[in-house]
Formats: sequence, structure tokens, C-alpha cells
Amino acid sequence: MTQRGRATRSTGPAGRPRRADAPRGGERAGGPRGDLAARRARLRDVIEPVVTAAGYDLEELSVSRAGRRHVVRVIVDADGGIRLDAVAEVSRAVSAALDAAEESGGDIVAGEYQLEVSSPGVDRPLTLPRHWRRNVGRLVKVTARGAGAQAEQAAGDRQVTGRVVEADDERVVLETDAGRATWTYAELGPGRVQVEFHRLDEIEETDEPDDMDDTDDFDDEDDVEDEER
Repeated sequence: MTQRGRATRSTGPAGRPRRADAPRGGERAGGPRGDLAARRARLRDVIEPVVTAAGYDLEELSVSRAGRRHVVRVIVDADGGIRLDAVAEVSRAVSAALDAAEESGGDIVAGEYQLEVSSPGVDRPLTLPRHWRRNVGRLVKVTARGAGAQAEQAAGDRQVTGRVVEADDERVVLETDAGRATWTYAELGPGRVQVEFHRLDEIEETDEPDDMDDTDDFDDEDDVEDEER
């Protein structure tokens, strides 16, 4: 996560003079004070083209108040995930775009605000086909509104836990305890990735050698590096 802050002062972030008595953001004449929806819409108009041009998807844009300041949160993602250095690059590009937009059209967010750019966390719900596609191989829990194309039980809402086997623009295939079943996205609620502390197929290659029968023979440099899935 990267952050960009702008304090309310007589000089803007790019050296633009700002009159202390001038209306700002939602306080302008003709604009409702505190209209977060309007601010969010203008922010999206500025930020989304920058994120898209960088080759990423804008997954979420929110504006909230934290004390005396606003917090602008931008969540970006891409197939294969997004590296921390890429997040930093997107943050710089978004920051520059906001500066340029404010230079030409005035403050987007009234008063002091902070920009936070990050990638989605594991607890982010799966709501779009690309979310499911990017989590193939993971264990998820979801409310299914139907029995599934290949399930034999009666239709009805139920909680399903299974591993994402396939996902395209139309449907998702889950491997459950009862076998594989296919659902369209209209039949599924938001999916939740389940945290797995170990996977047998991942630790199989790290088993100790058969001839290692004395723990004193361990080499401190032979630590196994954990990998977050």
C-alpha cells in the first residue's frame, strides 16, 4: 500500500495558490456539501483511465472520512496478481493525474485527504468472472442459488465449499466433497476465499529425507521458505 497526503494549506501540492476563503470541493456554489457520490464519480473519471492504461483493473474506489481528513482508497488488480513495485508505479501515476485534474478543474476532494493504493486482500469477495478466474485452484465458500448443473439434489440456496477448477466469462466449476459441479454466475453469491494453512500437494516435496534420523544434522541454512498462495 502506498499513500499520498495533501494538507490544507495556502499552497497546493504543485505550487498552485489556494485562497483560504475560496470554496473547495463539495463546498462550491451549486454543489451539495459533502456529496461523496459526486466526488467518487469525479475521482473515477480521473483514476480509472490511468489504471487501465497501466494494464490493470480498478477493482474498487471509495472515499471515507477519517477524523478531519478524507481517505481515498484505490484497489487495483490484474491476471497473475500485481507486484508491490507495480502498485507503487500506479500510485505515482494516479497521484500525478489527480494533481493535473486539480490544476485544471479545482479540488476533487474538499480539505485534507490521503490517497491509498493497494492490491486486493484475500478477504475480498469474488463478484466478477475475472475474480473467479484469478482464484483458480483456491478453496472458496459461496452461497449457491441453485443445485448446480451437475448436482442431483433439489434446487435451493445453500452454502457450498469447493475448489475452483475452472472459470470463464459464463460459469465456474467447483470441486466439492460431492464431486464437481458447474454454476453460472447468476446462481452464485459473492465467493469468499478460504485461508488454507497447509496443502498436502505443496508440502510433499519438502518431506525430510529417509536417511535423516538425527535432528542434530539439520543445517540452519536449509530453512524451507513459506509461499503465500
